[in-house]
Amino acid sequence: MAPSAMRDAPQPAQPAQPPQQLWTVKDSPFQGFQPVDTDGWARSNGETAIVIDNGSSAVRAGWSFDSAPRLSVLPNMARYRDRKLNRTFTFIGSDVYADGTARGQSKPIYEAGSNIVNNWDAMEGVLDYCFVKLGVDGSSGSINRPIVMTEPVANLAYTRKTMSEILFECYGAPSVAYGIDSLFSYSYNGGRNGLVMGSSYTSTHVIPVVNAKPLLSQTTRLNWGRFQSAQYLLKLLRLKYPTFPGKISDSQAEDLVREHCYVSQDYEADLSRCLDWTGLEDRDHTVQFPYTEQIVVQKTEEELAAAAEKRKESGRRLQAQAAKMRLEKLKRKEEELEYYLQLQTQLEEITTKKEKARVLESNDFDDENQLNKRVKELEAGIKKARNKDLGDIEEEQVEPPTFPLLDTPDDQLDEEGIKQKRQQRLIKSNYDARQRAKVEREKEKARIAEEQRLDDERRETDPQGWIEERRIARQVIIQKMKDRERLKAELGNRKSLANQMRMKSIANLASDAPTKKRRRGGGDDDTFGADDADWGVYRTIATGEGSDDEEEEDLSKNLKEIESQLLKHDPNFTEESTREAQTDWTKSTLHAFLHGPYPYDAESQKEINQIHLNVERIRVPEVVFQPTIAGLDQAGIVEIASNILNERLADSPYRDNVLKDIFLTGGNTMFQGFEDRVRAELRAVLPAEQEITVRRAKDCVLDAWRGAAQWAGKKESRGNFMTRAEYMEKGSEYIKEHDLGNASY
Repeated sequence: MAPSAMRDAPQPAQPAQPPQQLWTVKDSPFQGFQPVDTDGWARSNGETAIVIDNGSSAVRAGWSFDSAPRLSVLPNMARYRDRKLNRTFTFIGSDVYADGTARGQSKPIYEAGSNIVNNWDAMEGVLDYCFVKLGVDGSSGSINRPIVMTEPVANLAYTRKTMSEILFECYGAPSVAYGIDSLFSYSYNGGRNGLVMGSSYTSTHVIPVVNAKPLLSQTTRLNWGRFQSAQYLLKLLRLKYPTFPGKISDSQAEDLVREHCYVSQDYEADLSRCLDWTGLEDRDHTVQFPYTEQIVVQKTEEELAAAAEKRKESGRRLQAQAAKMRLEKLKRKEEELEYYLQLQTQLEEITTKKEKARVLESNDFDDENQLNKRVKELEAGIKKARNKDLGDIEEEQVEPPTFPLLDTPDDQLDEEGIKQKRQQRLIKSNYDARQRAKVEREKEKARIAEEQRLDDERRETDPQGWIEERRIARQVIIQKMKDRERLKAELGNRKSLANQMRMKSIANLASDAPTKKRRRGGGDDDTFGADDADWGVYRTIATGEGSDDEEEEDLSKNLKEIESQLLKHDPNFTEESTREAQTDWTKSTLHAFLHGPYPYDAESQKEINQIHLNVERIRVPEVVFQPTIAGLDQAGIVEIASNILNERLADSPYRDNVLKDIFLTGGNTMFQGFEDRVRAELRAVLPAEQEITVRRAKDCVLDAWRGAAQWAGKKESRGNFMTRAEYMEKGSEYIKEHDLGNASY
């Protein structure tokens, strides 16, 4: 995320927030033991059909005289052998979640994201489970009941062939019929002429129906359903919370999509204001995942005081070490400055240009201007170091120290005296440095006091002009800070100018024949690193500029000083106007996206295990209307319907009747606002005088099974069953066509 995303303008103050509402995630869909239902078998006869809605989200089974399926089974199976017990265990449906080993061995009937059966061993296990739980008496070696089974649009011939072989040869079914689930649902809801939009677990189909017969040649498929929506939400959450400690299972993701997502009526407008702070409490849903609270060991007051004193002592030691290093660095700079000043004096005494050039070259200077520039840099650096550092560590002494051995020649001292003389020389250098720093500090204090006096007079005589100057100075500092941030951001782009300059520095360092510079004292040896200034090249490589973090610290310090003055003297400048408030992380769009309108504690296990759904609530279901959002190169459901109505059925006399019944079915159409969105978008692509009606199935999930059961109970449907004799005579690829099923081509 770019830094600018975290620095949006502060939002206006909001009233007191309502208490945060938390949603929880569901556990595994284990349903417990399912008893055998013998009532249906006792009421059935040889003409009563077993109706199976073979869906990719659930396999629903029941009898043709039932008003609802008696059994709903997840389409998966787990089988493993326990070596200790020497037994093989088989788990079907939600039972696989009852055992950890079974869950690891679970295998679905369908390939992920598909509604075509590809695991026939698991399919047979699920059918066994359904027949057993329905109380089917298999003592005769067959089920002795007709079977009606749903299948997807344009089901593969091989899949139907294998299913027929299992039903006829494995279970001994007397007759079998197949039909399309969404058409069964349409028939159950009294449809005759209309456009069926069936959006289910793995796909979406748009089927025009005329005189109760589907126009399968005009049917169009969209490869998106509830499964893809759940997987898309998982991807979005992984990008949003890359360090989320918990794991979101597929079933939990489906529950999140089902419970929290809705279809926006104006997606672009809602997306642009989704993260606005006004009303964000209602748009942001906080989902709490299970967590374990960390045990915090409470310490006594004595232990806390001892730890605090230890930290203070450690800080004092570090400060003393840093002060000593700065003092040594200052001493080296002063020695270097003294050397260059002597060099300037030496150059003044030299009369020939050739000799001057030789002396300058031996000291790594091209001309006197470079020498003068170096002297000015050292003087400025020494002055800044004295004012910034030495004032904090100065020690007042009652009387100045004496150094008697410095005036004594070395030949008059023994070995111990020479050592003491060296120590006195070092002490005198430090003392002289502190005295010079003291003088510089007094001058600096006087200068600052005079500037403050003039500034106060300026503020009293012309307050508006003074405030305007401070505001301009503040904007200049802020612009400098933004330029530094922009430069750092550009370093991430390998084609940027800043990055190219950095690569040039790296290439120069990595050159086989780097430029060697001769230091004072002669010689051609590469002494890179002997001077602290040499290491500035690495700062150039890292930041793209020659300055270090001290400049950034100075900018921040100056900005805070100016803002404190404005807060004190400018009535229009408030705490909300400060840069710190404007860059407050808790008021940024990124914070609203990640944590909603509520404060976030990074140390709280409860909040670490929370996810916030806001933009995702409308983005996930929007894919059905705009598949390109998820990278799917297909038309949306309304665009497909518009193409069928305005182009393929443009000359059909039944077009007006089809428009009067736009029928929605399937679990993926149960989003709030789905029906209104389809109606509004179809109205936008049709003539204003055209009458359209959009309706939803009474039960988008179960009406497919109810429609199949209703169809199986009609006497006129008996001729559409493929009998066992026809199967044996015409082969497993034979299919009987009817108004609610697939057709063979």
